[in-house]
Order: sequence, then structure tokens, then C-alpha cells
Amino acid sequence: MARLRPGWLVALCALVVLVSAFLPWLVTAADGGGRAFAIGGKHGQIDFPPDGFGIGQFIVLLSSTLIVAAAMSARGLSPRVTSTAALGISVLVAVLSVWYYRLYVTPPISAGYGFYIAVVATLVAAALSVLAMVAAWSRSQ
Repeated sequence: MARLRPGWLVALCALVVLVSAFLPWLVTAADGGGRAFAIGGKHGQIDFPPDGFGIGQFIVLLSSTLIVAAAMSARGLSPRVTSTAALGISVLVAVLSVWYYRLYVTPPISAGYGFYIAVVATLVAAALSVLAMVAAWSRSQ
């Protein structure tokens, strides 16, 4: 009988967050318009976020770590520890996304569709991580 392995869905959500970093997270129409990406790229007339390693790059780093933790949980490699780590990482990514919004979204800059895709995928990953934890902790070993 097949067992419930929500870890793969958590890994898929983390992959969506990772890919969304290459989509516009910040957009503006002021001074000819522009957009910025979480990974650090900019196009057009936009000053945010500043150059260097920042919150967006940290979100990308954590989402790749979330992929690994979720895949380990799905494969049954220390499922209790890795599903708990996946929940912690997904909550941390959600907190960092809120922090990113509070720092950089001010008029005339608004959040782009990449940001919203990442937030939804992060919230789904957190909910599925709870399900992965329940599945991992309920298995008898």
C-alpha cells in the first residue's frame, strides 16, 4: 500500500519559490518604469533592492535548502527531523518574504507577480510541511 509522502509536494513548492526569484518581485512605473528580481537583477529605472547579498538571495538559498529537506523527508531519510526542518525553513522563508515586502515596497514601487507567486508557494509549502510532519511522526518505526 502506498504511503502518503507530502514531502514531494513541499519540494515542488520550494522549486516554485526558487523559480519565482527570476520573475519581477518589484515593479515601478516612475521615471520610465523598471523591475527588480529577488535574485538581484534589475531592469529599467529602479533603485531597490541595493546591490550585494540581500534578503532575496537568502530566500533563494533557503528555498534550495527546503528542496533538499523535503526530498529527504519524502524518501524516508530521517523523516521526523527533515519534515520538522522543512517546516522551520518554510516558516523562515515566509518571514523573510514579509520582511522583503516591508523593506522595499513603498510608493512608487509595488510588488510584482513573482513576489505573489513566491508568497503563495511558501504558504502552501508550510501547510504541506505540517502534513509531512504529521505523516512522519504518526508512522511506527
